[in-house]
Amino acid sequence: MSDSHPTPPLPEQQQPIPGTTEAMSPRPDHGESSYRGSGRLAGKAALITGADSGTGRAVAIAFAREGADVLIAYLNEDEDARETARWVEEAGRKAVLVPGDISERAHCEAIVAKAVEAFGRIDVLVNNAAHQRTFESIEEIPDEEWDLTFKTNIYAMFRITKAAVKHMKPGSSIINTTSINEDKPTPQLLAYATTKGAIANFTAGLAQLLAEKGIRANSVAPGPIWTPLIPSTMPAEKVKSFGQQTPMKRPGQPAELAPVYVLLASDEASYVSGAMIPVTGGQPVL
Repeated sequence: MSDSHPTPPLPEQQQPIPGTTEAMSPRPDHGESSYRGSGRLAGKAALITGADSGTGRAVAIAFAREGADVLIAYLNEDEDARETARWVEEAGRKAVLVPGDISERAHCEAIVAKAVEAFGRIDVLVNNAAHQRTFESIEEIPDEEWDLTFKTNIYAMFRITKAAVKHMKPGSSIINTTSINEDKPTPQLLAYATTKGAIANFTAGLAQLLAEKGIRANSVAPGPIWTPLIPSTMPAEKVKSFGQQTPMKRPGQPAELAPVYVLLASDEASYVSGAMIPVTGGQPVL
């Protein structure tokens, strides 16, 4: 990864939801040319939601280079997902693509079933997929939008985790993506921020429930990260200044998150459970 990271002002841009990597300017860095593995996840099988792009792609690349096979769950971004799979396979690992809507209960269960069919088990579960939209007032938020945000961000996490746990052995790891919004909610992202608070609490309770099974559960709280979610869900003028509010004065790149997920997935983190690790460019999270 270069020492030089894109800083605001960024080019004004917008995309339809959920957005694509190809249309972004500048292109996000997922660690394609920089991440070097050292066998920390050798022989493990991982299921990652939202693995087509952004944080999920960076984590998939890092996991594969550390020796893990990866199931790539995603909504409908086929081109992005195939690109992630190509990087996983270039690392010599198996990639399984599973498109579909995790806001639907049956699909949550199907993802887990396909991971077990492909790998025989699940060693690492990364609940990363999320939905967000920007609204200037609570009156503007339709009930359907509130429901979709909760079904995608927290209901799916519960359902996928519930289905996966029975296939996870002692030493397995669950990593949930929360956000700095769990502690410092952005008012224009009211529904999203509320789910992220729920994810932090879900993870903290889950770690206690699963400790006797030898399964660890932790969360990662990113600050502003440059992913397709940004130009597809935020006004162009906010995209232009995205990340400027951090002490580092820039958004993070997906590649800058991946090493934290690797640590939490690895056996080196055997006594780390119930933790939330911020990756925020200097913004404090309590």
